Amino acid sequence: MADQSMRDYGLAAPHGPNMTGQHVATQNISDADMSGGESSVFRSLLLPDDSYDENGTYWADMPIGKRFAFVSKVDNAEAKKELQSIGRMIKADPLSPISYYMRNMVIPGAGLLLEGYVLFSIGNVKPLLQASFPGCWSKYTVCNKTWTQAIDYLEICGIIVGQILVGILGDWLGRRWGLIQDAVIMFLGLLMLTAAWGTTLNGWVICYVWSLFFYGIGVGGEYPMTATSGMENAVGAGKISTRDDRLHRGRKVTSAFLMQGWGQWWNQVVLIILLLIFHSGASPPYSRVVAQWTYRVSFAIPAVGTLWLVYYRTYKMRSASKQLQAAKAKQSVTGYDTKSLKMTFQYFGGRIFATAGTWYANDVFFYGNKLFQAEFIAALNPGSKSVMTNWLWNLVNIAISLVGYYLASFLIDNKNYGRKWMMIVGFLGDFICFVIPAFNYTYYAKGPGVHKFMAMYFLSSFFNQFGPNSVTFIAAAEVFPTPVRASAHGFSAAWGKLGALTAAVLYNYIDIPMRFLVVPWFGLAGAILTYVWMPDTTGLDLKEQERRWAFIRAGRGDDYHGVAIHPQHLSLWERMMGVGKNYNAEEDYRQRVEEMRADWEASMARRAEEKESDDHEVFEDDWSQEVSGFFERTNGKSNGTSFKQQNGDGTSGDSEKPRDL
Repeated sequence: MADQSMRDYGLAAPHGPNMTGQHVATQNISDADMSGGESSVFRSLLLPDDSYDENGTYWADMPIGKRFAFVSKVDNAEAKKELQSIGRMIKADPLSPISYYMRNMVIPGAGLLLEGYVLFSIGNVKPLLQASFPGCWSKYTVCNKTWTQAIDYLEICGIIVGQILVGILGDWLGRRWGLIQDAVIMFLGLLMLTAAWGTTLNGWVICYVWSLFFYGIGVGGEYPMTATSGMENAVGAGKISTRDDRLHRGRKVTSAFLMQGWGQWWNQVVLIILLLIFHSGASPPYSRVVAQWTYRVSFAIPAVGTLWLVYYRTYKMRSASKQLQAAKAKQSVTGYDTKSLKMTFQYFGGRIFATAGTWYANDVFFYGNKLFQAEFIAALNPGSKSVMTNWLWNLVNIAISLVGYYLASFLIDNKNYGRKWMMIVGFLGDFICFVIPAFNYTYYAKGPGVHKFMAMYFLSSFFNQFGPNSVTFIAAAEVFPTPVRASAHGFSAAWGKLGALTAAVLYNYIDIPMRFLVVPWFGLAGAILTYVWMPDTTGLDLKEQERRWAFIRAGRGDDYHGVAIHPQHLSLWERMMGVGKNYNAEEDYRQRVEEMRADWEASMARRAEEKESDDHEVFEDDWSQEVSGFFERTNGKSNGTSFKQQNGDGTSGDSEKPRDL
């Protein structure tokens, strides 16, 4: 019964804060009023054993040693359960784990896989075009240099437009329509890229550039749409979060995000295969016909996948907007929630600064890494003019990046490490990998330290994925409320692409040694921004964060006492501003019981209305007998329910309370 009730109801403050004052936490129910069975059910709902110990102590309230032991115990038990589940799946059907992975990780990240394929194809195919059309792509005697260089700029500008525009539309019209729109734009953009042509070579470049800009709008929209819909799907639509959400929400989102890395991988593999097919080898020179066939077919392949994505999102993702619709319904909002947007900047301004600033710093690194990749490879293979050599080394770099992606996915939900420290360590790792060669460039790039130089480049790719590139994607969605989540994520991601644009423009005006003197400090700045302004949502129930937002939106933020304002889940800046001063675990427990009572009373009122209606439909609910019995017996009484009832055995002896911070 308790398990059934956990699935079907629970505390998520669907009515928001107590606006009537009828259900207060200062009422008096004797401890004996809650039986052992009732206590057990309330405990399973409000104090789940993956976040609270047997005394009702929240994991972040435990001393460091006890916290480490508790987190390890929970994670080990969960890992054992998952391995046993995989074993049962393999026993029933050896291929079922693969189909599970495809359904839950690959398909949710299919848009990012396809955009990663195309987005990084632009840089991968450029050396081939330069080798085949030197007068247009490298010497600029035939084509306009400004238009050729605009490929890097307009691609990023298109992405920025998509991130902001689709982020707003996703909060306005819903996640589903944002996802469909992205897929349609990307499909049309791929058709334009595949068929790009002109009466002159310069005309072809111009057509190619604007096709890339149009495709970039769809790519930009993928960021807020995939992050928000993937995370809200992980949280679920029920009134109470599931164990899977609390323990694996980060893994679900990053598992979709890392499909971007697989997109890069498959693009490079496809280009290598196509060049071998059309060129009958790998060595230069490369003809214009070979270059045209290679790059056009490489764009046509993802067009087929993107057309399937349009179908899938249209007909198989009808409930993608469910969480957003529920959040708007609670606040009686239709259309775009401008009030929530204003209040987000008012109450979460530091978080916006953190998500936008860290993403900016990260993309200077991430895209800077790609922009002077050729210099690293040239250091290992001086004098080589083979495009294939560049591509093969890039394949190695992508493989190392994928290791970082997957390690981030496995550890991002670990409460002893989690999002914030993962980002800080990643930023510092990148900083170290770039600052070392910055002050002795000749030794590392052209002298005996060349292999160390390449190792540091590969390590920088690893730390970027096992750090800021993965965490910025999920953090920009988690730290903001549902009504404006896509807008805030798109705004933050757009600042990230401004970082990429900064790198693209800056690198045209400074030489390579100077780049190493400039870029590392963005890593250090990112680490500082993360430490001071970024909250840590690792282990935080997002239903609880939505509950806090209901209080804030109703103008009663100080009346909220739950774990969303626990110092563990606040940034250093927020703690300095006193945001966590109202955290009170016992008071919050009483509030949550009374909010559940409000849900129950509303449910009983609906049942009475159904019984009196002419159609005599049977009203169904899933309130457990224990919960209903407690509320019926104490109806009209006050609630003094406290932690000493949570022994789970019916006793009411005093037990250890969470520390009053």
